[in-house]
Amino acid sequence: MYNMVTTISLWAIPAIIVLILLAGAVNRVPVYETFVEGAKDGFDTAIKIIPHLVGMMVAVSIFRASGALDYIIKAISPILTALQIPAEIVPLALIRPISGTGALAITTNIIENFGPDSFLGRLASTMQGSTDTTLYVMTVYFGAVGIRKVGYALKVGLWADIAGAVAAIVIVTLVFG
Repeated sequence: MYNMVTTISLWAIPAIIVLILLAGAVNRVPVYETFVEGAKDGFDTAIKIIPHLVGMMVAVSIFRASGALDYIIKAISPILTALQIPAEIVPLALIRPISGTGALAITTNIIENFGPDSFLGRLASTMQGSTDTTLYVMTVYFGAVGIRKVGYALKVGLWADIAGAVAAIVIVTLVFG
């Protein structure tokens, strides 16, 4: 199973790039020019999102500095013990929908303390890749294009994050546990 996952990981990105190039060639789309045009739009979007980005970074900093994360982990620790979920992974699962940078810092800390080939290192890496920064995306990108009604998108995004975190725990336990 481990060798199969490693092989898929090595070939997934190059295969996707080749598929995109082939689809562009089949549909007679100028792939490079389209890429450059998209990059220009990305620059404009980056300028628009700066105020939203600053606001989100302040909110995340207040959340972490307040100690609320520690209280949440203490409150759910009996459930984690019953489900045999390592408590060290919970901060990553909670921060990941809020802040990619904060989640990366937690993942780095887990990998430094437990090693990249440890169960926790693999779980943190998988969870980092299988969830998204939902609140960050909604704040920054929805704010940049002026979307105000975000209720359904928020619910779906958070459910997707929960599904990604649970899938990461189950799959890493099955493959590496």
